[in-house]
Amino acid sequence: MHFIPQNLDDYVVAHSEDEPLLLQQLTRETYQKILQPRMLSGHYQGRVLSMISKLVNPKNILEIGTYTGYSALCLAEGIQTLGVLHTIDINEELIDFQRKYFDKSSYGNQIHQHLGNALDIIPKLDTTFDLVFIDADKDNYSNYFNVIIDKLNPGGIILSDNVLWSGKILETAFKKDDTATPALIKYNALLKHDKRVETVVLPIRDGLTISRKL
Repeated sequence: MHFIPQNLDDYVVAHSEDEPLLLQQLTRETYQKILQPRMLSGHYQGRVLSMISKLVNPKNILEIGTYTGYSALCLAEGIQTLGVLHTIDINEELIDFQRKYFDKSSYGNQIHQHLGNALDIIPKLDTTFDLVFIDADKDNYSNYFNVIIDKLNPGGIILSDNVLWSGKILETAFKKDDTATPALIKYNALLKHDKRVETVVLPIRDGLTISRKL
């Protein structure tokens, strides 16, 4: 989803940091071999994630929703030398694909993959986090927030993707099988009103929320 004219969007991308070669390769192979390649964060949003991570300089990062590993590699660009990135995905078929690109990067030994339901895995992680990226099933966004908020260090950042959901969050009537849109509306309201965080929504791609724990 674009919130500005295409030619202006092209200008923004052209005058932002270039996409690293490894991520270009990952993108190309994802489009060649993996279903739903549009799920990739992509060049511009990836550079946004990288910049935020570099500003936070986190020791520990949590990512919910790995897909093919693009966003994990972007977030890892800001991690501390002895830091760890935990990334969780439910799709077993993508594990080897992710690991191939993680190991090609400079952060391979810092990225720990977890396979399964994030709501089961997160409570078992014996660590706290400085940066969290939520980009998994939209129905559980509020549940993810509730399970990670106590594991987020004061001043820690939660990034939430797809919070504008192609504009569907403005709708008042939903298709019978559409559970994601009302779930995101509920989640956006939760971030707005929860006194434990301060939040700003950025109209980047499909919407990216930055929430800071107070």
